[in-house]
Amino acid sequence: MSANTECPISPSLKDLPKVACDLKSQLEGFNPDNMKRAATQEKNILPTADDVKQEKQHSALIQGVENFNSDMLKRTNTHEKIILPNAQDVAAEKTQKALINSVEGFDTGKLKHAETKEKIVLPDKDVVQQEKLHQHLINGVEHFDKDKMKHIEIHEKCTLPDPKAIEQEKGQQQLFAGIENFDTKKLKHTETQEKNPLPTKEAIDAEKAA
Repeated sequence: MSANTECPISPSLKDLPKVACDLKSQLEGFNPDNMKRAATQEKNILPTADDVKQEKQHSALIQGVENFNSDMLKRTNTHEKIILPNAQDVAAEKTQKALINSVEGFDTGKLKHAETKEKIVLPDKDVVQQEKLHQHLINGVEHFDKDKMKHIEIHEKCTLPDPKAIEQEKGQQQLFAGIENFDTKKLKHTETQEKNPLPTKEAIDAEKAA
C-alpha cells in the first residue's frame, strides 16, 4: 500500500441517521414473549408417474447424444448439379428483360396531355316515373294497415265426376289392363311374302310413248 493512501474517516455521532422517537420507543419496549409461535411444516412433493416418465425419456435422450458413436456414420459425397435453362426459358427471360427495359426507359415526355371531364347524367322522365312508382309501392307495403282487411271464410268444394266421365275412366283402365296382361302366346304365326309385279307390255309401250 502506498504512503499516499488516506485512511477512511469514521462518521461522527451527529452524522449518523436518526431514528424517530416513536419507533425508538417501540423498539426499546418490544417484548419477545408477545410473539406467536408458528409451526414450520416441511413439504416434499413427490413427482407423478408422468413426470418420472418424461425425466427418464429426457435422460435417455441426453445419454444417447453423449454416447453417440460417430464411427457408425457413413460417408456421403455431395454431387452438385447445374441445370442449364432450355430454349423456352431463355426466350422468356429475354422477353421479360426487354419488357423491363422498355418500362424503365419509357419517355414520359411523349405522353399527350389529357383533361378529364366529369359528366353527371341525369335520369330521364320515364326513369323518374318508375322510381316514384317503385317508392310508392314500397311505402304502401311498409305502412299497410292490417286492420282494414276483411275476414273471409274459405269453403272447400269437392266436385265429383259425372257418370260419363266415370265410364270413360273405366274404359281407359280396362284398355290399359288389356295391354299389360296381353298373352303373346295366343298370336298366330304368319309368313310375309314380298311381291314385285313386273309391268305389262302395254305399260312399257305407254311409258315409251310418253
